[in-house]
Amino acid sequence: MKKQCSWRYLFLVVVMVSGGILPGMAQRTAGEKHLSRPLPEQWAGDSLFVQQLPVTGRWWLNLDDTLLDSLITVAFANSPDLKTLFYRVQSAQAALCMKQSAYYPSLQANFGWNKNQTSGRVSDAGTQAREHFFSGALTTTWEIDLFGATTMQMRSQKAQYRISIETYNAALVSLAAQVASAYAQLRVLQQQEIVARRNINSQKSILEMTEVRYETGLASQLDVAQARSVYFSTLATVPSIEAGIVVQVNILALLVGTHPEALVPVLEKERPIPDFRAIVPVGVPANLLRQRPDIRAAEQSVVAAAALVGASRADYLPRLTLTGSIGFASQQMNEFFDHRSLTYSIAPSLTWTLFQGRQYTQATRQARAEWQASIEQYNLAVLTAVQEVDNAMAYYKGAVKQLGVLYDLVEQGKITLTLSLDLYKRGLSTFQNVLDAQRSLLDYQNGLVSAQGIALTSVIDLYRALGGGWDNTSSE
Repeated sequence: MKKQCSWRYLFLVVVMVSGGILPGMAQRTAGEKHLSRPLPEQWAGDSLFVQQLPVTGRWWLNLDDTLLDSLITVAFANSPDLKTLFYRVQSAQAALCMKQSAYYPSLQANFGWNKNQTSGRVSDAGTQAREHFFSGALTTTWEIDLFGATTMQMRSQKAQYRISIETYNAALVSLAAQVASAYAQLRVLQQQEIVARRNINSQKSILEMTEVRYETGLASQLDVAQARSVYFSTLATVPSIEAGIVVQVNILALLVGTHPEALVPVLEKERPIPDFRAIVPVGVPANLLRQRPDIRAAEQSVVAAAALVGASRADYLPRLTLTGSIGFASQQMNEFFDHRSLTYSIAPSLTWTLFQGRQYTQATRQARAEWQASIEQYNLAVLTAVQEVDNAMAYYKGAVKQLGVLYDLVEQGKITLTLSLDLYKRGLSTFQNVLDAQRSLLDYQNGLVSAQGIALTSVIDLYRALGGGWDNTSSE
């Protein structure tokens, strides 16, 4: 009676496995979104943003700069970091294929010749025995995935393969943003150099005017010294700006995967800062779960860890292995394939480890801990993504508002310099007003260029935070 019940129990377990009940339980657990708190329904409203699906592909085309487009395209093709990650994807794919081979039996072919002789001193007959024969056989071993251990391990490996793909996609997002940011900083520095040289020319003209007025007795030597101080102070800023331009070219060369000398001819020509003024589609926060490769990779880490929990539980259950061989053995080669030379063996075995200390228990405990850790990492990735989008939106809104004021401030600075210089020429004002107007105008113009750079960088950071820079349709 007990034997009959045990066979019924085994039959029930086999039916559950074949029907996908046990593997399905682990699969449903692994596929859940383990958010610690729900995402906001929408971003903070502003006229600069619309809740449409954001641009996730080549967002930099919105900046309308063909050179930037070319740089990012070349970077995608030449970046050593991207190539490294691409080969890691291939390695993960090969590892997945190797893991899938566990579903199939192994087959070995053995051929050989044996000659044996036994000692005559150890047998009762006191005679030696000799034999020799030729043999050949095919041997197969197949461990049947009775309780889903191989399935769980393969599912974990498949998740690792997907993680490698999402890591590559995340590198695309990061690389596009890094190239665009370096390019934006380069254009900001070039515009600052233009501002500096324009002010140098203006300050040089004022210096020459004060020198003429001093020679004619209309100005003091103090006026000349102060004019020279402002002129040389502005002139001293140019070398650092030029050095910054060289550094940005070097950064771009590294990102693009070439030497700086190859980029200097195309980047040394000054260009305006790319136009950043646009209504940015940001979608809703829930889109981040689909758009950002780092979140998708974190999600696959949860899937992989959950599958390993299922695999560790399968260690508690028996393992069914089928071993068999078929071949021929004969002392004479002309009788090798005779039916009397046929040899074969079939040896199914059911192995069940009944006691292993606490190894299996602790292995499951370790797997569950890794699973919980991956869930927390997933939540951290989501929270970080939401924060990055919020920060980029805030910086962009602030920079746009600041620009509106700075444009007016620069115009007023020009008017102030013109009026103070006119009053000074007419002897109705001191030269100090001209000096203050010169310094202020330079500060206003540099502040305007810097604000333009901050606004452009904020837009770039916003696209990066939204997961832009890769084609997510290829990974669905």
